Amino acid sequence: MTFRSETSAVPSIVLNDGQVIPKLGFGVFEVTPDQAVDAVATALEVGYRSIDTASVYGNETEVGQALRASGLPRDQLYITTKLWNADQGYDATLRAFDASMERLGLDYLDLYLIHWPIASANLYVDTFRAMQSLKAAGRITSIGVSNFTRAHLERVIAETGETPVVNQIELHPRLTQPELRAFHAEHGIATEAWSPLGRGAVLDDATIAAVAEEVGRTPAQVVLRWHIQLGNVTIPRSVTPSRIAENFAIFDFELTNDQVARISALEKGSRVGPDPETFTAGAPA
Repeated sequence: MTFRSETSAVPSIVLNDGQVIPKLGFGVFEVTPDQAVDAVATALEVGYRSIDTASVYGNETEVGQALRASGLPRDQLYITTKLWNADQGYDATLRAFDASMERLGLDYLDLYLIHWPIASANLYVDTFRAMQSLKAAGRITSIGVSNFTRAHLERVIAETGETPVVNQIELHPRLTQPELRAFHAEHGIATEAWSPLGRGAVLDDATIAAVAEEVGRTPAQVVLRWHIQLGNVTIPRSVTPSRIAENFAIFDFELTNDQVARISALEKGSRVGPDPETFTAGAPA
């Protein structure tokens, strides 16, 4: 079940469980089911091997169709999905995982994430324990979380005895999350950035435009390269074939330390998504 990183142009990082994850993946948030097959097929043709979906996205079935149609060997693919909020709790997690796997048409999953902590429901520790049991049964290779704060992470680690391999969080030049990234580094948790381009909001920034001109690249490529050089895993999404290819072409140039610092200085603490401390949509009744 180990991802064979040597089969992809994308460099990988080693997770705290010894598995590896590609630094660049293809996200399908807000990709509709009728768009998903073609978008994932295009991404795989371009060279992506990591695909990130979630049960709440409503496109797991179509992602699975595209994976099978690609003809790529399973061990050359890295597939992530996420448990939705309404499915938290030990037994509910086991049922939700089975449903996701049926939709994806997979025998095992590379990475399973708790989508949001939903601390008010007080179920995320039991949810993680269910994921541990699925991992022990060989059905999941790695287990992690998404949108967890330091306090959520500390509780999971203390009460389950296992450190999540990944925390997938909103992260872009206007929300750089230095304190949380530092905590991740101290505990061997990979930082994975969702909305890496700030849903496009950062692409018109004058600093990013200037750096893009300096290196002869597009603003999107510059921001994604910034993520890579910070050590983040990142999962941009698009349904436009040219942009899918553009976002992949970030491994044949580098930013200088000064350029990285100039982009990092755009930090404003500005979110484009919900705040994990207060978000409760889809919480168990």
